Order: sequence, then structure tokens, then C-alpha cells
Amino acid sequence: MDTLSPPLVPFHCPYRASAEVKYVLDALSSGHTEGDGPYTRRAAELLSRLVGGGTVLLTTSCTHALDMTALLLRLKPGDEVIVPSFTFVSTASAYALRGATPVFVDCRLDTLGIDERAVEAAVTERTRAIVVVHYGGVAGDLDALGKLAERHGLALIEDNAHGLGGAYRDRPLGGIGSMSTLSFHATKNIQCGEGGALVLNDPELVEAAEIVREKGTDRSRFFRGQVDKYRWMELGSSYLPSDTLAAVLTAQLEEFDQIQARRSRVWDGYHSGLADWARANGVSQPIVPADSRHTAHVYPLLMPDLATRRDLISHLAGRGIRASFHYQPLHASPAGLRHGRVGPGGCPVTEEVADRLVRLPLYADLTADDTELVIDAVRAFQPRPATALR
Repeated sequence: MDTLSPPLVPFHCPYRASAEVKYVLDALSSGHTEGDGPYTRRAAELLSRLVGGGTVLLTTSCTHALDMTALLLRLKPGDEVIVPSFTFVSTASAYALRGATPVFVDCRLDTLGIDERAVEAAVTERTRAIVVVHYGGVAGDLDALGKLAERHGLALIEDNAHGLGGAYRDRPLGGIGSMSTLSFHATKNIQCGEGGALVLNDPELVEAAEIVREKGTDRSRFFRGQVDKYRWMELGSSYLPSDTLAAVLTAQLEEFDQIQARRSRVWDGYHSGLADWARANGVSQPIVPADSRHTAHVYPLLMPDLATRRDLISHLAGRGIRASFHYQPLHASPAGLRHGRVGPGGCPVTEEVADRLVRLPLYADLTADDTELVIDAVRAFQPRPATALR
């Protein structure tokens, strides 16, 4: 196959909602293209319903939403925040930027989310918060983590970049921790190219968060007529997205159920179509606990070893199908070594998973025929004999 040719099945394709162009043109013609306009408010309202009623503040990215959580925690050098090593860099860098130390802990082999047992072992007198990442939209053990946070007086923060629309014991993900963050990057289920949101489930944080988001000023209160002038109140930055961007997000959110249904059909097709092949070849399929509703954000397979993972990606590429690996362990990265530390017991599962994991193409516009094409291509691959981690 010509390697310069576009793939028959790309790894990802951003969804386009039917009203996007109409809403963007409306925002442009209204004259209100800056933030906190009608589309910002509409998107925040729709998001609040999806996360169970918390106050939603749109941001320019999930990274910026995480940065805001660090500012709201008033972190200082010497403080520690427990984070999974198996996650995107922003989960850790937000806290390192404030001078705190990210403490990296291991993930679970079943859900690939943070291991609550490793979290408990990592708590010290310096710990200020626990960050749980719902990998693939599959919830962590929020009961155990919540009790642990309460017992030690810690903030529980949900990095919910994968989890919008997911649930834990019928409670919406993003609505359980005191704060949570959302991502609307082009690779996410709901996207506006770049974007994010901070969800505040503790009402006492709302006013402070508005100040942080508005460059550290009480400008939002001024616009509501609550003060006669706005002033610099706290440290903050410019985290407010344009209303034009919020117009795209609004159009996407209005089709949320449709997007999720289409992605779920692909996820379910992979899960049933690859079950026999996975069992026969020592490959682990995703595990979703009975008390969790996932979001069909990714479809990961755990191959027997690194070499077999590479072979599968190469095999699929030869058939015009793009697959990908995922996170590399933060605790072993150059910046992780400089700015963080590893919790007791290290992160052996993270290191193993990072080598073995491969993600199949998954997006709302993936057709039934292309889904079958991917399934057939995977089933045609025979892994090298190896013993998978149990």
C-alpha cells in the first residue's frame, strides 16, 4: 500500500453537528463574539444537565480547567496531589505549575483507571487532593476514593476528559468530586476543535472560580450589576472561550444522544465481534464494571506484549486501518522525574499497560461496513505466543 495514501479507515474523524455553521454565523452576526454570550450560557446549561446539576464554566481547554483547580486549591510548594501515572500530561502539569508535587500512582489492570489501593498508600500529611481519571469513560471506584478523601480532608477532583455522559452507580461522571474537568478537543466525543469546562459541585467554589477564570478579577460580578467596578482580586488568567467557539459546542451538545448512540454501536460491534478472537489469542478486551456506564470514548485492546502490539498496528496499517497506542507513563518521563515522585509500590501495571495497549478506530461517523472491515482485519491477525499479564 502507498504509505502516502489516506487510510481507508482513519483512527479518528471529528464529528460535525448539523447546526454548527448556522450557530457560528449567528454568533458572528450578533456582534457578541467574546465569551459569556448566549451560546456560552446555552452550552453550560446543557452540560450542567449531563453532569447532574453542577455549575459549569466553559474554558479554552481541559488543561486550563485543570489549571483552575490548582489555583482554587491554593497550592504551594511542598503540597502534594495524587494523580495516576497513566494519563495525559495535563493531569500532572497543572499542579506542578503551582509548585506542588504530583505523586504518581498505578492504574488498575481491569478498568485502566487509578488504583484506589495505591492512592491510599500514597497519602501523606502533605497531600491536598486526589485526581481520578475515568479512562475511556469507565468510572474509578468513586465510593472508595470519596471515603478516602473525606477521611483525610482532601479534595476529590475528576479529570473527566473521557467521561461526559458516563455514570457510576447511576450518578453522572463529573458530578461526584468537588470539582471536575471536561475536554472538547477534536478527539473527544463532543468537540469544538479546542475547548473544555470546569464543573463545580461545591457551591462555595463558584465565586472564586469566576474570579480565577476572569483574569483574577470580579468582572463577572460587575457585569451582573453586583459591584460598581471590577478589580483585581486573586491570581487568575484568561480561561474564557469565545462565544463563537461555544456556538460549535452548543450544536454538538444538542446532538449528544445521537453521537453517543453511534459511538456505542461501534464499541459494541468491536466487543462482540472480537470476543472469540481475543480469548483465543491472550488478548484482553475492555472491562466495564456492572456499576459503571461507559462513554464509548475509546476501544482499547491489551496485547500480550509490546512486540505484538507493534505487529498489530503494522498489520492494520497494511490494510489501510489506523490504530494507535496511548499514554506513556508520566512517572518515568523527563518532566515527571524532575517535578513529581512515585508513590509506594511504583507503577508496574502502568508500565505494562503502556506497552501492551492498542486503540482501534472509534468515531461517530464510522460506518457499519467500516466497523466490520476493522473487525475482519483484527481477526486476521495472529499474535505471537506470549503470556499476558493477569
